[in-house]
Amino acid sequence: MIRYLIDADTSVYAMAGGHETLRRRITAHEPGELAISAISFAEIAYGTYVGKPPPPDVLQAFVAVIPLLPFDEAAARAYAQLPFKRARFDRLLAAHALSIGATVVTNNEGDFADVPGLTVENWTV
Repeated sequence: MIRYLIDADTSVYAMAGGHETLRRRITAHEPGELAISAISFAEIAYGTYVGKPPPPDVLQAFVAVIPLLPFDEAAARAYAQLPFKRARFDRLLAAHALSIGATVVTNNEGDFADVPGLTVENWTV
């Protein structure tokens, strides 16, 4: 059962490989407990396409280990009920997490602070 969705920023940070606490937290979980939303993947893939880290092969290796979770109708319905804010990727990810009862893993807790009912954890502290 998916318990955690890792946001784009934390995923890129994990792919860079330099943060021991984050790496330890990720590897401590059983397969199937962590996923990356298709929303976060799109955000990262766009960055990769325009030349930002991570390189395509690193991104592919990451999603080979941490599964990609499709954004579905339940997530879209949850999104429709969230208060509006400019950061649409964050809102879509929040809705995705709410729709499956997952916690968002981020090092930008403030981006999600006003989403009612959302659980957020920072694995870099």
